[in-house]
Amino acid sequence: MTLRFTIIGISVGAASLAAIGAFAQENSGLAEWEKVYAVFSHPRCANCHVEDESPRWSGPHYGATRVHGFAIGRGEDGFGNPGQRCTTCHFETNSPKLHGPPGAPHWHLAPAEMVWFEKSSAEICAQIKDPARNGGRTLEEIAVHVRDDALVGWGWSPGPGREPAPGSAQETYEALVAWADAGAPCPGE
Repeated sequence: MTLRFTIIGISVGAASLAAIGAFAQENSGLAEWEKVYAVFSHPRCANCHVEDESPRWSGPHYGATRVHGFAIGRGEDGFGNPGQRCTTCHFETNSPKLHGPPGAPHWHLAPAEMVWFEKSSAEICAQIKDPARNGGRTLEEIAVHVRDDALVGWGWSPGPGREPAPGSAQETYEALVAWADAGAPCPGE
């Protein structure tokens, strides 16, 4: 026996209905992913998710994105080179001076395997889903990290003269959860 459903005067089989549902779920997931990608690819986030050893500076006062001044490097632990630790200039809070050093607790670069700078939506999506390149986290742990980590939260409160990441930590958390619930589809899959 074949089940048939009539939707808006069109008769469809159960398999077709399931395919329509899967298509709608994937589209919903991709729409949520685009919200996440807008945050992860934004300079407030991507400037410290770099492949090489140097964080980036960007904003209207710098012109195009450029390598951090003062020959700053990642260092073995991501917190800068010996004698040039990130926390030498980057304190627990933003500098009150316009264009002064930004600050948040535990200022450092993201691990080298967590590259977002100049990466496409599909590349970042695949990286986020890969525990070998996402800090060994589940998608739920990534969502909580984005919502609760103070350094990540700095992206939405970057201090004077800097454009914040789009939305909020809570909105990005919700988009990550909805994306994961929709099967975590990536563009081009």
